[in-house]
Amino acid sequence: MIDWTWIRAAEDAPLMIVCSAVALYVLLILYTRLVGLRSFSKMSGFDFAITIAIGSILASVTLWQKPTLLEGAVALGVLFGLQFVVGNLRKRLPGATALVDNTPLLLMDGPEVLRDNLRRANVTETDLRAKLRAANVTQLEQVRAVVMESTGDVSVLHAPPDAPPIDDVLLTDVQQEPR
Repeated sequence: MIDWTWIRAAEDAPLMIVCSAVALYVLLILYTRLVGLRSFSKMSGFDFAITIAIGSILASVTLWQKPTLLEGAVALGVLFGLQFVVGNLRKRLPGATALVDNTPLLLMDGPEVLRDNLRRANVTETDLRAKLRAANVTQLEQVRAVVMESTGDVSVLHAPPDAPPIDDVLLTDVQQEPR
């Protein structure tokens, strides 16, 4: 005989899910207004981690009885508070950014693949080629630089071969050589 209980929910479960989702939505708007839109950015690895944690809390609180709505609200408040504190520390203390963020790493210098940096970033040449294709690179001569950003995203800077060179300021914080 088939046990259908895993498909059904308690009679009040759909209503509680709706109430939790609406309450959390309102809290997200409130917290975002207080802390700022940076809370959902991927400008640093820390930002990305906070975004993932917020999503996990929202899912847990919305779909299960534990953690409770109040516990979820407090957890979200703590994460948004941490985001606010770390964001302000990064602005005010020069060393705070280095403690919290990864350093961007150069993966390609023009058409040259920097294999030591690929190994350091745990990126394969297959991954790199996929990123080049996604950026619509059709010739390696178009590549000016490929950077593994502090968030784990890969930026491909490319232009026609006869275009002006990249402004140095765009690669100011990018680590060129492996440590």
